[in-house]
Amino acid sequence: MIPFSVLDLCPVPEGATPADALRNTLDLARHAEALGFSRYWLAEHHNMPGIASAATAVVIGHVAAGTKSIRVGAGGIMLPNHAPLVVAEQFGTLATLFPDRIDLGLGRAPGTDGATAQALRRAPEAGDTFPRDVVELMGYFGDTGAAPIRAVPGTGTHVPIWILGSSLYGAQLAAYLGLPYAFASHFAPQALEQALEIYRKTFRPSPRHPAPRFMLAINVFAGEDDAEGAYLRSSMQLAFANLRTGKPGKLPRPVDNIADHVEPAMRRMVDQALAIAAVGGPQTVRAQLAALIARFRPDEVILTGQIHDPAKRRRSFQIAADAMTAIGASEAVAG
Repeated sequence: MIPFSVLDLCPVPEGATPADALRNTLDLARHAEALGFSRYWLAEHHNMPGIASAATAVVIGHVAAGTKSIRVGAGGIMLPNHAPLVVAEQFGTLATLFPDRIDLGLGRAPGTDGATAQALRRAPEAGDTFPRDVVELMGYFGDTGAAPIRAVPGTGTHVPIWILGSSLYGAQLAAYLGLPYAFASHFAPQALEQALEIYRKTFRPSPRHPAPRFMLAINVFAGEDDAEGAYLRSSMQLAFANLRTGKPGKLPRPVDNIADHVEPAMRRMVDQALAIAAVGGPQTVRAQLAALIARFRPDEVILTGQIHDPAKRRRSFQIAADAMTAIGASEAVAG
């Protein structure tokens, strides 16, 4: 069976607070653990009223402490925002507190706007040193550290590192370093097929990863029927349209007819960005997930879905877990 995981942006719904969002995240993580999800990843974003996971390492610790066995990690940490040593110390501490449960996905985007990037003391050219920073960070997690500097805790923890990306750059770097690769197809699918081809064809085996390992990110909005699935998705469509027009806010309440709220050109742009998705009732979601898996042949999938109602969000992931289990069983029989 293909492992399936959760990517949580810790959404702050309209009418709720960041405290509510953090409680909902832990509740969903416990739910995901009980449903058999492999990983629970959180993402770094800043100056976003609708996202409460800015202090990503802190939220990861919160989730890991409130669960028992599910892997918890970053999907991801925007490395150019941070000194590699600081990230090594943070995730080395997490790995020491929660052995063999912590993952570290790394991206090179700022995860925010230009003014906030400046407030983070992020230099405009910070992304240019991303490959060197990744290698430095890997060194801190090794058995001998990156002499003469050691991450304490960190040295010897061998925290698993993933490269995240939405372009060919990340695919090339992950392949060159022999690292697993997760593509941000849930919001930027345009280069997915080309990036995946490059990653698989140019992958250089490494001691920990003798073969490429690709994770596909999929939006899931699952309801009791197709109409409810489309209704739940409208919150994300509205949020994305707001972001694209420079008006980020809390996660909007869903609407019955998205066409009444988003003009056609913006709607096309939003739907293109969110095209890698499974939307609808249980049977529809299962069929759409199976089609995406057959098309891209991922080694893992990571599912995300910003849904306004926390109970509906839990139910959506339950339907998705049932679908993934059924797909795995079907593949086993076929094999």
